[in-house]
Amino acid sequence: MVPPVVVALAHEEFIIALLIYALAGFSDGLDGYIAKRYNYVSRLGSILDPLADKLLLVSTYVVLSWLGLLPVWLLVAVIGRDLLIVIGGAAYHVLIGQYEMAPTIISKVNTFMQIVLGLTLIFSAGIWTFPVALLEILVYVVFVCTVASGIDYVWTWSMRAHQARKLVRDGQQGKIK
Repeated sequence: MVPPVVVALAHEEFIIALLIYALAGFSDGLDGYIAKRYNYVSRLGSILDPLADKLLLVSTYVVLSWLGLLPVWLLVAVIGRDLLIVIGGAAYHVLIGQYEMAPTIISKVNTFMQIVLGLTLIFSAGIWTFPVALLEILVYVVFVCTVASGIDYVWTWSMRAHQARKLVRDGQQGKIK
């Protein structure tokens, strides 16, 4: 759904973009329900599903920023946090070993707030204009959540790496959860 959303937004077809988002949200929810209900869970799916969600969100933020609807500094913060997580995950995998990625509460709140901001900006540009003050508050809430989530990931995974190295040093190799 990423290319159609990007194209719709780039052409300022905000209502179409919202409809595609609704379809993407419905299909993502249905996919998640089926996976959990029938235990159709795989490591690949657990990586690709959030990656696809993140690609849709970041692509939306890039286009909204390009259109002047989202501050560039927020886009940089969002992408910077995501790059930090990817680089940290790759470093952990190379230096420590395999891990199971589990989003933290602040990460879930951050993702939710990023979605709310993106949809609010699209809705405001295409259907009904929200007050500037509300949009600015949402921008700053997303910034705070993004920074807090980035710090939380660095802290959490640094502690896990420290624990894993300690277990290896003490001869108790095992998977850190």
